[in-house]
Amino acid sequence: MKSILRTLSGIALLGFALGSLTACNTIEGAGQDIKGAGEEIEEAADDAKN
Repeated sequence: MKSILRTLSGIALLGFALGSLTACNTIEGAGQDIKGAGEEIEEAADDAKN
């Protein structure tokens, strides 16, 4: 029973690691999108002050 659990844990860990590696570009793109949205909000706030 421990052998099966250990094997399943290893497979899950490997799947998570591979998923994390492929998500790097996606996370970087999301970070750029959030940064751009923050800059737009900052500009709108500056315009509202004036």
